Amino acid sequence: MIQDTANRFSVRESVNFSPPLIICNQQHGALAYEQLCTLGVPPAAIILEPFGRNTASVAVMAAAWVRAHAPGALALLLPADHVIADPKGFRAVIATAVEAAADHIVTFGIEPTGPETGYGYIQRGERIYDGVFRVARFVEKPNLKTAESYLAEGGYFWNGGIFLYAPETLLAEAERHSPEIMGKTIEALDRGGRDGVFIALDREAFAACPSQPIDIAIMEKTDKAAVAPCDIGWADVGSWSELWRQGPRDTEDNFIKGEAIVLDTEESLIWTNGPMVATVGVKDLIVIATADQVLVLPKNRAQDVKRIVEQLKRKSAL
Repeated sequence: MIQDTANRFSVRESVNFSPPLIICNQQHGALAYEQLCTLGVPPAAIILEPFGRNTASVAVMAAAWVRAHAPGALALLLPADHVIADPKGFRAVIATAVEAAADHIVTFGIEPTGPETGYGYIQRGERIYDGVFRVARFVEKPNLKTAESYLAEGGYFWNGGIFLYAPETLLAEAERHSPEIMGKTIEALDRGGRDGVFIALDREAFAACPSQPIDIAIMEKTDKAAVAPCDIGWADVGSWSELWRQGPRDTEDNFIKGEAIVLDTEESLIWTNGPMVATVGVKDLIVIATADQVLVLPKNRAQDVKRIVEQLKRKSAL
């Protein structure tokens, strides 16, 4: 998927895209480099995080790096686990948003295809540029009834977590609304060590950086938030339920990877990297098995995997 993400912007159309800057965990740096070089799109640099500090610090890192190494360029912040069925259409929307991004932080609102409760929403305000609108408000993940009301009312879009901005604008807003994140991220970057294409953040400085998503740290506070609505065949494969939705399925709508026996099983994801998995008489289930762990949950509770991860982190800290 990281190859797909980079490849979407390796073509030259109405926007000239520079080689990608990768920001990832230090454990994934060599793999990211290998994946992009294999594709023939070597990265400009790879910033290595010793641990995650969420997306606000990532946005600041990207802005600081682009300001220093590509003066005058905009930064396009993209998660690497998104499916975009219409990359040409997406590039066209980005081109439309370039003018607005000179003095706004533009996020891309995904046209909803249903009352999804696993995504945050963005409500569109008045038009400020052709195809770009002021953000009226950000809304946390709603319940089903609320999500249905958004679709009925119109003017609401899924929050895809993709941003286009001038580095100077983002850094000014970060300093204004989240100065500690701004300061500690820049300190970690400035004190970091470089080895070829790799930049290792300073561990001590980065440990002091608050962990917040860009929406909470900056976008919900700034008066420079804008949204460019788009319909580009987008999907976030950050959950097992979305992986089931995107994956190849059999006649009973099961997505099966690995050794499994399924009897009277429908609309389920069975994924095993180790032991054989058998299911009987179930529907809408996620079963994930590794050599030493098994996860079982209903598909409509896929977002709750994060709660399990949080418990595991607390347990390991004891």
